[in-house]
Amino acid sequence: MKVSVIGLGKAGLPLAAVIADAGLDVIGVDVDKKKVDLINKGINPVDGEPGLGILIKKYGGKSIKATNDGIKAAKESSVHIIIVPLFIDKNKKPDFSQIKKALEDLSKGIKKKDIVVLETTVPVKTTETLVKNILEKNSGLKAGKDFYIAYSPERIMTGYSISRFREFPKLVGGIDRESTDRAFNLYKKFAKPIKVSSSRTAELTKIAEGVYRDVNIALANELFKAAEKLGVDFWEMREAAKHEFCNILEPGNVGGHCIPVYPWFLINELDVPLIRIARELNDSMVEYYTKKIEKIGGKKVGIIGLSYREGVREKAYSRSVDLINLLKKRGYEVYALDPLYSKEEIKKEFGARYLDDFSKMDAIILMNKESRYKNKLLSMKSRVVDVKNILS
Repeated sequence: MKVSVIGLGKAGLPLAAVIADAGLDVIGVDVDKKKVDLINKGINPVDGEPGLGILIKKYGGKSIKATNDGIKAAKESSVHIIIVPLFIDKNKKPDFSQIKKALEDLSKGIKKKDIVVLETTVPVKTTETLVKNILEKNSGLKAGKDFYIAYSPERIMTGYSISRFREFPKLVGGIDRESTDRAFNLYKKFAKPIKVSSSRTAELTKIAEGVYRDVNIALANELFKAAEKLGVDFWEMREAAKHEFCNILEPGNVGGHCIPVYPWFLINELDVPLIRIARELNDSMVEYYTKKIEKIGGKKVGIIGLSYREGVREKAYSRSVDLINLLKKRGYEVYALDPLYSKEEIKKEFGARYLDDFSKMDAIILMNKESRYKNKLLSMKSRVVDVKNILS
């Protein structure tokens, strides 16, 4: 059995490494030629994933062979796992272009008895419609009869991908029973799969997990604002409310590739007012922070924490990006600092000046839990908007 993993990003490459470590041969497919060359030399091109570098050094160019040729990879393998990105556009609609390209290449090499699994988080019914239709139309084969299609959403967390793929339950649902069974038996070789009744169920389950986080963070944000107006220490209240029937999440920013995106797959198709309100509320927190900065006064604002989550070098849907743009639009001089980004990157990628002197700032907002700056900020606490509560 040879497995092709289509998409060697922050989710796909760790998956390929885990599969190879289980003793299977892997063909990794990616459009980035430089990334392909590095992998084949045993060099890990994806930072921030403990253990990944060791596996790529061990298997890269050997049991993991990377290529830019998706059609050739399809012809040489019998299992095909698609894990390419799905973004939303400015109108919050999903952009399927990368998935369609992967499917079109795959359809030119797919064979009878092959197994196709989609791992990208997608709107419900994508597997049984878009995936099935493209593969059938271009290959002339019949899904469920000649080849098998299933959905098994990645459930990783950046920085913990290797352990998540190995240890976290892996949902598997096919377009029919035979597809489910065959995909389940495949995943047993390198993961801990759980069967669900259909690909549609697996798709909605993954979306529901993101919605759960988004709605509960929105609740925490509302309670945070209510506590402030009522003169109550939110963090003390949160701890006092914690027991087996209640666990209020931390308030703050919602960024990254996942949680800000998945709710739109339901909002776009259904009347889901709670989910919509939660999504809009979380996005509006940058406006709330701006009002707090206005109360402090002054025009020089420092932002600490630029990535969507501390310790992860990734600015996808980072609320710091939106905050910087909003503050600049309102006439503020914006300075920024993040230990994961250089002075040049802060200026070029985020459009902010480098923050090297905290004392010159009229206001500072902590967007991430960068506790290394705690002592420096304590002396100027009255000028700090402490989103993540590292100063208490």
